[in-house]
Amino acid sequence: MPETLLNCATVAERFGVARKTIWCWSKSDPTFPNPIKLSSRCTRWKKSEIDAWEAQKRVTN
Repeated sequence: MPETLLNCATVAERFGVARKTIWCWSKSDPTFPNPIKLSSRCTRWKKSEIDAWEAQKRVTN
């Protein structure tokens, strides 16, 4: 089964934050999943990595 990829807007909506916040997390939080650059204007995150990051944050908080 192919990996599900999420765009920035979808990730932001999932956490109830602005898209800019997702980019800030990706640059400042070393535990946040790295984005995958598909082209110069297309970036996605692996859903499985976002799920794992969210689960890890719930355990530590």
